[in-house]
Amino acid sequence: MMLKILLPAEILIEQEVKKIVAEAENGSFCLMPNHIDFVATLAPGLFTYERAEGGQEVLAMDVGTLVKKGADVLVSTRNAVRAPDLGKLKQVVVQQYDILDEREKMVRSASAKLEASLIRRFVDLK
Repeated sequence: MMLKILLPAEILIEQEVKKIVAEAENGSFCLMPNHIDFVATLAPGLFTYERAEGGQEVLAMDVGTLVKKGADVLVSTRNAVRAPDLGKLKQVVVQQYDILDEREKMVRSASAKLEASLIRRFVDLK
């Protein structure tokens, strides 16, 4: 099967694989080359695939969509992270969540300042 994982700004993976294990909203599932055509909404979690030349890769994946049509498997997601092992993967995910949390705090602060400024200007119009 040809696996292609798309992020909003890049193609993360495009390679031949023998097996895919992913998590959907109703549980995990496995895809093999002779599996029927399939569409699934992916839940945040682990996404595992076995490379055609051997070896297994693990990704942490955000919500997304998986489409299997013939020998092609296309995955579209907002964010995915890969690392050499589960321990390192956990570290990378925690770091990314910390960065996102900090950005979210900055956005909330800027939004509150804009809202306060808008209210002040409305009060000044009276």
